[in-house]
Amino acid sequence: MGLRIGTIEVPVPVVLAPMAGITNPAYRQLCREQAEQGAPGIRPAGLFVCEMITSRGVVERIPKTFEMLRFDPADPVKSVQLYGVDPGIIAKAAAILCGELGIDHVDLNFGCPVPKVTRRGGGGVLPWKRDRLEAILRAAVKAAEPYGVPVTMKTRKGIDDDHLTYLDAGRIAEQSGVAAIALHGRTVAQAYGGDADWEAISQLVDAVSIPVLGNGDIWEAADAARMMAETGCAGVVVGRGCLGRPWLFRDLAARLRPDGSDQAPLLPTLGEVMAMVRRHGELLAESHGERYGLTDLRKHMAWYFKGFGLGGELRHALGMVSSFAELDDLFVRLDPDTPYPVGEVGTPRGRQGSPRERVTVPYGWLDSMLLDASVDLSDAESDVSGG
Repeated sequence: MGLRIGTIEVPVPVVLAPMAGITNPAYRQLCREQAEQGAPGIRPAGLFVCEMITSRGVVERIPKTFEMLRFDPADPVKSVQLYGVDPGIIAKAAAILCGELGIDHVDLNFGCPVPKVTRRGGGGVLPWKRDRLEAILRAAVKAAEPYGVPVTMKTRKGIDDDHLTYLDAGRIAEQSGVAAIALHGRTVAQAYGGDADWEAISQLVDAVSIPVLGNGDIWEAADAARMMAETGCAGVVVGRGCLGRPWLFRDLAARLRPDGSDQAPLLPTLGEVMAMVRRHGELLAESHGERYGLTDLRKHMAWYFKGFGLGGELRHALGMVSSFAELDDLFVRLDPDTPYPVGEVGTPRGRQGSPRERVTVPYGWLDSMLLDASVDLSDAESDVSGG
């Protein structure tokens, strides 16, 4: 059941999706530690991808970008997701990542649905321009090849139901030497709303010979197993499902490791959740100090304690915590034996929103599947989350 991406063997076929402001080194380490509990002695117990960075940020050596390129020394695979629209810049960035920074795996982002990205022709709308997609993929693969680093890509079904791109994108990726492709079973117009289309993942599996990873609506380990069984995908990519639930990777690893079990995982008690929160805070504090670490932890509190009956005052206090002393004082007020709220099992987490009537794209973008020379994408990497 293991996953092979180029020269990288991943016995547990699970990938932590890069999420801006979430998958920093501390959270990636936390998820990896949980995965290794679920698959003791097996490494890597999944791929844990760095937050998305921009190719221009790497090439111009922007300090914020390089600050994001920090990794837990114990992680056996240094994995980065790269965003860009210019083949030359992408190639230079890939060479720096592989040659200077020792990155083991480069993933290219063609799935971002954020309007500030799509209006400039990037992210999930770029695959509509088949020639530009191919040029970027070939440039990245060529740049990474001397270092033996595999290049993968992530995409969506298309811009909307009338402008689907995933099958063409898969064929182009395979022809360009891409090692694997991840498909989020939603269009850009859907963003994170509605249901993911697993049938599209199955169609892509049938259309290409490279590994296909499925993404979308994986809330529990059983969902991942079902997606792989129903679609034939080689592995899964997990994003919002692990928000406030890093132990999901323990459950995924236990289920999807080579000798995995299909027994239902044990739900954590409130005390175990509190211990996880404190471990998260400690990892954040190790790199940036206690105050920064606990401040960054605040945004995770609502996810961690979703469904628990804490009361409004305590929830508010947890969302304002700035020291371990404050955190411990608040935790003393909670009953550690409180069972996990079963009503939260298998439910969506994080942002959802509603489908958009229209995706914002550059003027005339949909008129042709080829990139008109007059279309200027020079500013497509400015003001993009990830540095």
